[in-house]
Amino acid sequence: MKQSLPLGRVAGVPVGAHWSTVVVLLLITGLLALEVLPRSGARVGTGLYWVTGAVAAVLFLAALLAHELAHALTARRRGVEVRSVTLFALGGVTEFDAPAATPKAEFVIAAAGPLASLAAGVLFWAAALAASLASAPLLVLMALSWLAGINALLAAFNLLPGAPLDGGRVLHAVLWWRYGERDRADRATTRAGERLGLGLVVAGLALSLLWARLEGLWLVLVGWFLSTAARGEAAANDLRDGLRGMRLRDVMTPDPRTAAEWLTVEEFVARSVLDSRQTVFATVDFDGRPSGYVSLETLRDVPPERRATTRLREVARPLAEHAVAEPDADASDLLKAALPGRELLRVVMDSGRIVGMVTSTD
Repeated sequence: MKQSLPLGRVAGVPVGAHWSTVVVLLLITGLLALEVLPRSGARVGTGLYWVTGAVAAVLFLAALLAHELAHALTARRRGVEVRSVTLFALGGVTEFDAPAATPKAEFVIAAAGPLASLAAGVLFWAAALAASLASAPLLVLMALSWLAGINALLAAFNLLPGAPLDGGRVLHAVLWWRYGERDRADRATTRAGERLGLGLVVAGLALSLLWARLEGLWLVLVGWFLSTAARGEAAANDLRDGLRGMRLRDVMTPDPRTAAEWLTVEEFVARSVLDSRQTVFATVDFDGRPSGYVSLETLRDVPPERRATTRLREVARPLAEHAVAEPDADASDLLKAALPGRELLRVVMDSGRIVGMVTSTD
């Protein structure tokens, strides 16, 4: 996911946070400090409400991360490689190298996230109970109770039966197992996801317009996201079906221009970019082997005063794993490489020579 801040690795899995996570952190802190925590009846200063709200918001994001890591670690145990885990405004996303190979594996991977959220809810509920028995401050008790409830709600919401929610993945696994046809399960769950999203939009508008509830706006946003994501997934499935049986030679751009990595940005633009319709160029080393790629956006980002001294190898992006392939490679594998922010999907080589390339816009 673009515009994400790396947070490190957990059990070898790269973890990041999209910039929108900060907005959500602030919104949750404000919601807790201004509405939820004051209901506790605690007679404390305003500052303590905000501090407690901030701590609870961070704990909530930690629980979201645990939800995604449950998917990631379960997938690894089932033989599915994980590219990254990223938190964003509406939750989190775990990017896999490939889909699960069997209905059972998909079911277990999908169910792991809601189970982790449910476990977090139980832990916070137990902590709230212990705090109550120990006569802990009312503010602490209210924060723990809210965390217990919101995690239980998150588990229940994620189990709604529509793509791309976890419940949609569970439904997909069940239908895949029942029908024996992955494509049929794909169509059923994406349709369910679209309808679920539209239903949430309608419910949110009703809450906002008829009962003046601000929660309705959040439902509208979530419903719009689900409906859009389900349509995108359906389009990807259609594309996969269309690529079935095709080879890279059938979809590649033949004889593309390449970029010698030792050239400066200024030299390359003058020689190859100005009269070319390409937007992405594979960089090559002295032996003609592909070493990375540059895009027009990458070149534009180099300050004008540095273009005469900056070499392409300094700004080139690395090629993804398995990005170099032969002309007869399966074209449907391209969907595994079509991740956000990746512009060059395949460099096609034949007899040691670059004969084509496939980009995300092809």
